[in-house]
Parts: sequence; structure tokens; C-alpha cells
Amino acid sequence: MKIHILGIAGTFMGGVAALARESGVEVEGSDQAVYPPMSTQLEKLGIALRQGYVEENISPDCDQIVIGNALSRGNPAVEAVLDAGSRYISGAQWLAERILPGRDTLAVAGTHGKTTTTTILAYLLETAGRAPGFLIGGVPEDFGVSARLGSGREFVVEADEYDTAFFDKRSKFVHYRPLVVILNNLEYDHADIFPDVAAIQHQFHHLLRTVPRRGRLIVNGEDPRLAEVLEMGCWTPVERFGFADDCEWRAELLVEDGSCFAVSHRGQSCGVVKWPVLGRHNVLNGLAALAAANAVGVDIADVMPALERFHSVKRRLEVLGEKRGITVYDDFAHHPTAIQATLQGLRAKVGNARILAVLEPRSNSMRLGAHADALAPSLRDADQVIFLHRPELSWDAGTVIAAVRGEATTVPDVDRLLQALAAVVAPGDHVVFMSNGGFDGAPRRFLAALDR
Repeated sequence: MKIHILGIAGTFMGGVAALARESGVEVEGSDQAVYPPMSTQLEKLGIALRQGYVEENISPDCDQIVIGNALSRGNPAVEAVLDAGSRYISGAQWLAERILPGRDTLAVAGTHGKTTTTTILAYLLETAGRAPGFLIGGVPEDFGVSARLGSGREFVVEADEYDTAFFDKRSKFVHYRPLVVILNNLEYDHADIFPDVAAIQHQFHHLLRTVPRRGRLIVNGEDPRLAEVLEMGCWTPVERFGFADDCEWRAELLVEDGSCFAVSHRGQSCGVVKWPVLGRHNVLNGLAALAAANAVGVDIADVMPALERFHSVKRRLEVLGEKRGITVYDDFAHHPTAIQATLQGLRAKVGNARILAVLEPRSNSMRLGAHADALAPSLRDADQVIFLHRPELSWDAGTVIAAVRGEATTVPDVDRLLQALAAVVAPGDHVVFMSNGGFDGAPRRFLAALDR
């Protein structure tokens, strides 16, 4: 069988490509924007990648076209597929039909932390000898690939609430039929497809409807919107996680930056986690993953010590390098809550050292201005902010910049951004680039410039 994947360089579709290749399918694909880490993974897998969404890039001998949710009607490749009467399918449905049958699926959902939590859970199952399969929306450093079939019974999937495809407007996660679901949190996002937070809650409840009675829901006990989702109807045992005493799974910070915390289950101590990951938010991610591993029979006391050797996901406060005493990070944060959590974790680690946040508002919600009011407060742990305000951005960032606690400025392109950053950076600084896209290679370009 041969497939062509439209949108192959996306984190989800790149994972689908890896799974298809491993299962013996011949894979080719095309995309409009190609950048690391997914482009690097596709190259290593030897998957033919073509630039641009045009009919000529789809080989005529393909048996099926897998279409990513970034493509819509009017796209030349989509129109060619429809006109030719080719067989086509969404990535989520392909996964559900070709990979998940016969597996125990563990799904990780939520506005924030999905990629990190999915990675931690897969790592815990691997440590326990379960050899899980997984599909993660990033490249975990401990595995080196974003997806694999695995030889074990469990399959861990990052369960995204974004819609499935131009022909299927349900959230992707309703396709997965999981046994265990982690609900990390729920906030308003994806302003391009959801009119309000209630619409997202309804999609989350559709997911809950698919979880069997013998399964488990691992739910953030501190999130009121998730509590409202459960009130819509729940048929599966629930275990809540958090810092509060009334949560079944509870964490207690032993170090302010989140690098050490105690874990208890129903009041009984389970042990202490020491790991190289920062932030209160990541403590919750780790706690949820431990609870989910427990739900499929893993003795978490056996696997907790391995978290000391855990490496997170690329582009999650990833240290790209240190030059001239300046530490450069690449981070995927693109929602005010994630930005705030990342900077808080870094602040707890570096103390009074200067933090420079370099931000590209690239997500659909950011570009539409849905999070503009929350941006300035989310940046309060940064001493200086440089904001990439491309000409096509539809809203004025001036009010955001004016409200930032530290020094702040806007620049219209990456070249001038790098010039502005070079003018203010100094030894001892921590520079965090934040974007859910390629950022025109800015983080690595800046690191290279420090060498010069």
C-alpha cells in the first residue's frame, strides 16, 4: 500500500507518517512549511517530502491520501484529490482504523501540557517494560522519534481537541476510543474554530462518552471547567490529581522550581520524584502520568526513580546552548497560561538573573487577538520582552507592550528582532524564544550569532 500525506510536516501528521512507515506502508508527503524537529525526523525515516500543495506532488499510484487538518477547500491539492475521486481519510481516522484496534489506548487531553504528559507517560510505561506504542506531538529526547508502533498492549496518544479535517469537524480525540484518559486542564483556545469555552467543553464531553466503565479518567482536580464537563455525565471511575488535600493523587513541592516533589495516593505516600524538569505545571503533568500508569497496573514506586534520568520534549524550554555566558532556550509556549507557567518555572530556577522573552504570536488564536488581554500579565517574570509584530498581524500589540512589567519592544521581522536582541543581551542572561512555529530559525540563528 502507498499513501500520500498532505500536511506531513505537522507534528501529528509526521507521527502518522512514522507509524505508517513502520507498519510497512510506502509513504510520501507534501507540506507548505517544513522546519525542525519534524523535518529532521522525516529525513531520518527516509520519507519523500515535497514542498507545496500542488497536484503534481501527489504520485498517481497512491492508494490513499491522508489529509491533515491544516488543509481546507480551495487548497489546490485538496481540490485535485476531490476531482480525481481519490480515496482520502483524516490522520485521526487513519490512526483509529490502522493502529489502535486491539490496543489499550491511553489518551492525554487538555489545553496545555499534552505533549509533555504524553511523553512522561510513554517513558514510565517503557521503564516498566511495557514497550508501549505512542504518537506524540513533538520529539521526545528519550525516544528520538515522535511515534512508534511498540510491541506492548498499551498505545499512548496525544489527544488534541482541534478539529479533525475539512470534512470532519469533530475534535480529533473522539476517534481514539481510549481506555484511560488524562484531562490536564481546559481553557479557551483555538479561536478559529471554537466560539467559546462551552463549545470546547462539549467536545471534551464527547470524548468522555467513549471511555468504558472498566477504564479510568485522570482529571485535574483544580480545574473548574473540567468539573463542569464531568457534571454533564460520567460513566467511568474518576481519580483527581493536584496539590489539594482532597485529590486522590496529590503532589507536594519540596523544591520551589518543581525539580523535587512528593507523591501520595489516597493519603498513602508513594515516594519522591527528583527530575530535571522545571515548573509547577510540569509537576502536575508528571503526577497525571503516574496516575495513568497506575491505572494500567504499573507499580509507580518501581518507575518513579527513573524520572531522575528523564529528558523532556524538544522545544519545551529546550536549552539550545550557552555562549558567552548567555543561555538560549527554544520553547513551544503559545498561549498566555503556558507562557506564564514556563517563565515562572525558569524564574524559580535562575533566581535574580535576567530573563529575556522573545515571542512570536503565531497560533490562530494569537493571530486573531483572542489572548491579547492576557499576554502582558503572562510575561511578568520576564525582565525584557521582544515581540515579533509581523505586518500581517491583525491587532495592535502596542497596548500589550505598554502593559508589560519589564522593558518591551516590538519589531516587524526576524532580522530586526535579532539585531534588537543583540543590542541588549548580556552575560548571565537567559533568552527564551517562544513560538509554535519555525520562527524563521531565530533561536539557532541567535545562538550562532553569539559565536561571532
